[in-house]
Amino acid sequence: MKNKTSFPPQEGEARPSRCPDNSAFKQQKLPAWKPQLTIATVLSSFFLTGAFCLSVGVCLILSTNSVREIQIDYSDKCSDCSKLRENSSNWIKECHCSVNFMLKEDILGDVFMYYGLQNFYQNHRRYVISRSDAQLLGRNVNIQKSYCAPFTTYRNGTPMAPCGAIANSMFNDTIDLFYNLKSSVIQVPLLKTGNSWWTDKNVKFRNPKSYNLSSAFAGTARPPYWQKPVYLLDEEDERNNGYVNDDFIIWMRVSAFATFRNLYRRVSRIRQFADGLPAGNYTFHISYNFPVTKFKGRKYVILSTVVWSGGSNPFLGIAYVVSGTAATLTGFVITAIHLKLRKKKSYFQK
Repeated sequence: MKNKTSFPPQEGEARPSRCPDNSAFKQQKLPAWKPQLTIATVLSSFFLTGAFCLSVGVCLILSTNSVREIQIDYSDKCSDCSKLRENSSNWIKECHCSVNFMLKEDILGDVFMYYGLQNFYQNHRRYVISRSDAQLLGRNVNIQKSYCAPFTTYRNGTPMAPCGAIANSMFNDTIDLFYNLKSSVIQVPLLKTGNSWWTDKNVKFRNPKSYNLSSAFAGTARPPYWQKPVYLLDEEDERNNGYVNDDFIIWMRVSAFATFRNLYRRVSRIRQFADGLPAGNYTFHISYNFPVTKFKGRKYVILSTVVWSGGSNPFLGIAYVVSGTAATLTGFVITAIHLKLRKKKSYFQK
């Protein structure tokens, strides 16, 4: 094999140029716009940004303050059931409790019922990844290779459906609302479906294909903390069963904080409740199943309305107010520095 050697160019030969081509792009001669920052443009930018953020923030805070909300902690009011659920051997035993409360004023408009949990950490990494998205799409997968462990199979090899720690810890209290009149007690109609995100209901969750759900989940077993199999989560509505059950879908969207709330029901606006919840005495009938004493947690029921900006969460409005205040203060500081420097400059020019 011959060695290729390079020789320097001889006299009279043109040396290869290393300069870029003489084009507008390579010579950086393309037309461009360069902003000319003056004190007027800088200050106007800061003050306009501050005024915009402050106005938006004030509107958001006022809107949030108009939300009607009632929050009831039933952890201690159902203390007998709570003690019963401390012993895992009592899972089969049913326990019910009632919580009375009064609405002094009507809650008009759409009323949403939430359940709230305190000190329940869903943001732990091993908890967050403990699921099989392929299984939740109705696919036939080997969950032994998923991140569901240790909630994958039972000792006899029967796979869990659904698998994983998130599904196993699903909130399973049943909450009914009753309106107490002098002559009768009326159960408030609550909507179980239509509460989850459309993308979750129609894209991320699917039931296995079969002529019925019981045969679709044949050969599987419910998670150990569940009282019903996945295809019997809603015995009143067959379309709200399996992986597309609204309560299950909402629970599978984990929270980033230890204290959170999830949408549970919506008040159906019919009969006496066409305009919302009228003032009066009410009672929550609770089938207590979800234990919280082991992790020193609390449980709440929240009745709330919503406005154009959402529910009762002032964070966004406060963030806008803080940003607007910071921009306005920065504008004043720049103004003071500019006036001071201009005063010095005029003094030295004299």
